[in-house]
Amino acid sequence: MDSISFEKTPVVMIMLIANGLAFAAYTMLGPSVLIHFGLWPMGTEALSARYVGGIPSFEWWQVITYGFLHGGFFHLFVNMFALFMFGAALEMLWGSRPFLTFYMVCLAGAGLIQLVVATMAADVGNVYPTVGASGAVFGILLGFAMMFPNQKLMLIFPPIPIKAKYFVILYGAFELWAGISGSMSGIAHFAHLGGMAFGLLMILYWRGQLPIKPQRTLRR
Repeated sequence: MDSISFEKTPVVMIMLIANGLAFAAYTMLGPSVLIHFGLWPMGTEALSARYVGGIPSFEWWQVITYGFLHGGFFHLFVNMFALFMFGAALEMLWGSRPFLTFYMVCLAGAGLIQLVVATMAADVGNVYPTVGASGAVFGILLGFAMMFPNQKLMLIFPPIPIKAKYFVILYGAFELWAGISGSMSGIAHFAHLGGMAFGLLMILYWRGQLPIKPQRTLRR
C-alpha cells in the first residue's frame, strides 16, 4: 500500500474533524445534543407516559447523525484510529467519492439495523439511544479485508500477526455471538454487523455481482 497522506484522503480528514467537533459540542452542550441527534427507537410516544420528562422520539436524520456522536473520548479515539488506519487505504484505492458513498451507506445501514434492534428492546421497556461511528468503521474493516485480504495486522492481544481476511471473519463471528448471547451489554453488536453487511453488499454491487448492475466497476 502507498503511504498515507491527508492530501490523498480528504474524506478521512473531514470525517476525523467532523467527529471531533461533534464530540466537543456534545461535551459542552450535554444531553440536548443526544436528545436531538442520537439514534432513538421508534414508537417511544406510547412509552413516554411511563418516564418522567418523556422519551425523545426517532427522527429520520438520526440514522446519520448518531454516527458523529460518541459516549466518551476512548470511544471516539478507537473509532477514529480505525478510520484513519483502514479508511485511508480504501480512499486512496477507490478515490474520495466512492469512499464517501461507501462510508455513508455503511453508517446508515448500521443505523437502520440498530433502529430495528433498539425498537424491539423498547417494546419490552428497555429504551436507550445509540451513538458512535462503529457501524461505519466495521464496514470499513470489511472493505479493507476484501481489498487487502492478505495484509497482515498486528493484534494487541494476543500480540500476533494475522491476515486481514481472517481477522475480520473472527471479529464478525465474535460480534454475532455477542449480539445473540447478550454478552457485553451496552455495545451495539448488531449495528457493527449491519455495517459489515451493507459494506459487503456495496462492494458486491460495485463488482457487478448483484442482480442490479453498477454504472462503473470498483477498483480491486
